Amino acid sequence: MELGGIHHVTAVTADAPGNLDFYTRVLGLRLVKKTVNQDDVSAYHLFYADAAGTPGTEMTFFDWRWAPPHEAGAGLVSATAFAVPDRESLEWWARRLDELGVSRGEIREEEGGRRMVLDFSDPEGQSLRLVHDTAGEAPEVQPWERGPVPAERFLRGFDSVELSVWRLGPTEAVLTRAMGFRKVEERSGGEGVPRAAVYEVGPGGPGARVVVVERRDLRLHRRVGSGGVHHVAFRVPDEEEHRAWRERLARAGLGVTPVIDRYYFKSVYFREPGGVLFELATDGPGFATDEDPEHLGERLALPPFLEPHREQIERGLRPLPTAGLARSGE
Repeated sequence: MELGGIHHVTAVTADAPGNLDFYTRVLGLRLVKKTVNQDDVSAYHLFYADAAGTPGTEMTFFDWRWAPPHEAGAGLVSATAFAVPDRESLEWWARRLDELGVSRGEIREEEGGRRMVLDFSDPEGQSLRLVHDTAGEAPEVQPWERGPVPAERFLRGFDSVELSVWRLGPTEAVLTRAMGFRKVEERSGGEGVPRAAVYEVGPGGPGARVVVVERRDLRLHRRVGSGGVHHVAFRVPDEEEHRAWRERLARAGLGVTPVIDRYYFKSVYFREPGGVLFELATDGPGFATDEDPEHLGERLALPPFLEPHREQIERGLRPLPTAGLARSGE
């Protein structure tokens, strides 16, 4: 068995309207599903992705209006990186972020110039990156042609996630022994630079990479606020292999949940020893299960077991503008 890379990243917002504006108007992603957190139906669960909601392109958010601003800590995802197809796209995005008043860093080199990186953040301080990997092909996606970003500059799904942990060793053991990752780089660190390692799974490269940073200067902090990441999910192709993965994780001594039906995919969850919450999610059945692909995200979608409670659920949610209507130049 082999994981297919990153499936989705789920973060927290306390401002659903502002979050919707940033991820659709600024980043040009499509809102492919507007639903609720199945464990807390008073909160939206918003899914942004490419035009088809392809696994590996999905940045999702729980709308927790009460959440305080996020504080950095060990045991958490500390940055989410999206892939871009080439260096020219990275420079195009730098200009776009400037024009739209988005805080960003300078384009910098990693791994001896193999990777070009642009750090920026969303309005709530979510740590984001754009990456061009000169040695790896950016994943194929379906650009959202009704959005404001040209198809040739559209984000190519995830490049990687960065995890901050106290000690690298226990997290490495789970990644390599239980989950099939391989270590492809180790950074020894030094004055003011933390020790880190890079791991890849499956084909490797963009979309299949995890960076683990040893941050002994941070306290263990599992309460995620607005602008923080709740968990990262990895791809499993089908339900049969998903069940086998759950058994494998349980045999490895990890506290894995039963299989949970999220309607659009099946999930299991567990915490790796460093404290980061991991999920394994199936690629299907996908977001077109209950909506026309041409109209994804335009209405509140509820799984069948919540549909009888639609009226009550809708009363508890603040209205959001109709999604997917951004146009170039708006």
